Amino acid sequence: MEVHLEGLTVRAPRWVTIRDIELALSERAEWIVKTLAEWRARRRDVMPREWKSGASILYRGRDLALELFPARRATIVADLFHLTVAHPTVHDEREVAASVGHWLKEEAWQLVAARVAQYAARLRVQPTVRLSNAKSEWGSCNAKGDIRLNWRLVQLPPALAEYVVAHEVAHLVELNHSTRFWSLVESLLPGHDALKRELDDWTALLV
Repeated sequence: MEVHLEGLTVRAPRWVTIRDIELALSERAEWIVKTLAEWRARRRDVMPREWKSGASILYRGRDLALELFPARRATIVADLFHLTVAHPTVHDEREVAASVGHWLKEEAWQLVAARVAQYAARLRVQPTVRLSNAKSEWGSCNAKGDIRLNWRLVQLPPALAEYVVAHEVAHLVELNHSTRFWSLVESLLPGHDALKRELDDWTALLV
């Protein structure tokens, strides 16, 4: 039995009867309900439900208050508490959303591109890097040396985004999850194991 963002998944050998599965579910009902509730509690809004001043938006692991102002030219600035958006059509939520979305992706690119370059130089590899909008993973790497990193990394605490980047760059050398792979990740980012565990609490952002 496995509980994750999509709900409960149950796997069993073909010889196990439906009755046995139902009995096992009944016996673990309390754990299932508790774990599902924990996953629901992890869910967070990636973007505001309403693009109005005072709405909350996640940026680098912090919930910032959205502040909207009319202006001739669109500009976006983040500080410790606010994401200030000046926009010509400040009352058009769709336009504001598109502008902020574009800004977040630009911020994400600046964040991940620099870190990939630094880690890749240490390993003497030359990957191709692109942003993704994946719904189930923070990043991926293939045998061709292509790395895809989710733009939502810019919404994670910086240390967790750093871990994802190090993880994917390490795959350029070890395209597996062997002991050698994890040793390589540790050499790039000491203390990665704690970050790996913490990242689980943010996985709900992908849905």
